[in-house]
Amino acid sequence: MSLVYPNFVRCLLIAALSICSAYAQDGVRVDEGSRLKELVPAAELEQAAAQQYAQLLQEARSKNALAPEGSPQLKRLRGIAQRIIPFSNRFNQEARNWKWEINLIGSEQINAFCMPGGKIAFYTGLIDKLKLTDDEIAIVMGHEIAHALREHARARIAKSQATGIGIGLIGQVFGGGKYGDLVNLGAQVGGNLLTLKFSRSDESDADVVGLDLAARAGYDPRAGVSLWKKMESASGGNPPAWLSTHPAGSDRIKEIERRLPEVMPLYEKARRNR
Repeated sequence: MSLVYPNFVRCLLIAALSICSAYAQDGVRVDEGSRLKELVPAAELEQAAAQQYAQLLQEARSKNALAPEGSPQLKRLRGIAQRIIPFSNRFNQEARNWKWEINLIGSEQINAFCMPGGKIAFYTGLIDKLKLTDDEIAIVMGHEIAHALREHARARIAKSQATGIGIGLIGQVFGGGKYGDLVNLGAQVGGNLLTLKFSRSDESDADVVGLDLAARAGYDPRAGVSLWKKMESASGGNPPAWLSTHPAGSDRIKEIERRLPEVMPLYEKARRNR
């Protein structure tokens, strides 16, 4: 009998660990992403993003295009962000230290983004032209936040630099504490952030992570389907310029529908807990 008890306890422990593991791994699964991003200092990139974001807001303010603090649409966006952001550290532990910001810019552009470090902007054209629901806004916001969490910009810049000037020079610039002229580097990196084009792989990755984030925050991931039908309708079958590297809308909808079994339980759980 003395041998049976330890075995029984061990089985219970294994079962408990399996249950805990299942809970820890609920939702979507993603890989670690490109290791090449390590060639670009994250702090430097986030600093450049903050500088360019501030410049963008100043330009919008000078044109009376920056939504004031009391704007109902801005409050709406920030309310959605407040529900999504707490789940961001699941995909990037550093996100808990980011100084998150979200602003609304008056423009006909169908556009939104989240820069490294959590600097978010939506354009009124995206919300108004597509008549987005809160669930659909959450899908867009989750997608854009996912780009920042998964450090797609950092990886793309590293790959671009590697192609343009070679791995050896990157090592000299970023390696061994020899960062060179950080001010010039920051300006160069920051100047590229708003026009940076992500790969289709990055976009698909952001789609999946964005669905997970929105669902955990209590927003219906099925809104991804209605969102992309609206996108296709508004663009005549072609994605807006800011989504030019994305998979086609029909492919995206199929992928969202394929992923729904992974994220619907998260949404249902969030709704029960609200």
